[in-house]
Amino acid sequence: MPEPMFIVTGGAGLIGSNLVAALNARGHRNILIVDNRNHPAKESNLARLQYAQYMDKQVFRAALGKGAAFPATTLFHLGACSATTESDKAYLDSNNLAYTQELCRWALQHQTRFIYASSAATYGEGENGYRDDEEALDTLKPLNLYGQSKHDFDLWAKQQGLLDKIVGLKYFNVYGPGEDHKGEMRSVVNKAWHQIRDTGKLCLFRSHRPAFADGCQQRDFLYVRDAVAITLFFHDHLHTSGLYNAGTGTPHSWLELANAIFAAMQMPPDISFIDIPAAIRDKYQYYTLADIRKLRQAGFSTTFTPLAEAVAQYIAILAHKEES
Repeated sequence: MPEPMFIVTGGAGLIGSNLVAALNARGHRNILIVDNRNHPAKESNLARLQYAQYMDKQVFRAALGKGAAFPATTLFHLGACSATTESDKAYLDSNNLAYTQELCRWALQHQTRFIYASSAATYGEGENGYRDDEEALDTLKPLNLYGQSKHDFDLWAKQQGLLDKIVGLKYFNVYGPGEDHKGEMRSVVNKAWHQIRDTGKLCLFRSHRPAFADGCQQRDFLYVRDAVAITLFFHDHLHTSGLYNAGTGTPHSWLELANAIFAAMQMPPDISFIDIPAAIRDKYQYYTLADIRKLRQAGFSTTFTPLAEAVAQYIAILAHKEES
């Protein structure tokens, strides 16, 4: 029996490269990675992977537009512009919305399982909750153009009646090895490790709302290993489709995260606060929490990596890279 083929867009990125590594651990090598080789850290991510073929994203997109056929069993679409500060709507409409529509149509036409990355950014301030209820999609109000581009595809898939055929994963704050290429969009764990290493101190955003003390803004932090486990669950359960939150269901404050980082680095906490830049202040999420009841009801029973344990693992990897 021939080995199944997988396509992973964004395969040199954070979730994508870790997903390919997990497929490798399962014995799979017949993998087509699609991405942009636009950063040395992406080359490092690719170097640790085993795959059959690499294609530049624009070449791949053009090939699909010309009717190319790839005998893939699953297309994991994880590639996107994830910059929450991106202001070019036309670019996001092409790169995040139209491209995803093209891939979705292609996958359905070729009987290929389609699993794509949506985002917790679609929830905006969370004024309508964080429940992955497809019937409530119209009520969500993203705070930035990135979140809107992801939301627009979710809405399109619903309007086209496709959510019973595909899987969309609303990833919350994913962090872990493989994100060095993301620049300012790197996780606070990654940025904090460098800052503490260089200065012994860490700056966090202060709160500009009376309801939250400085450092007590909360996020649902998802270790990339757990993000991959959720993603592969939907590959393994072919008859489960729809939109699902990909988070832990447990919020942690920035102070909790910071203290975990200092502990992993075996240093006493030294934390100060700076203003949130005015340009993003009104688009800043003070609280996120994945409602994962639907995910659990679908059968995903894996225990999530505790925050302190995940941070310690990640810090050890960063330190080892620095030494080697």
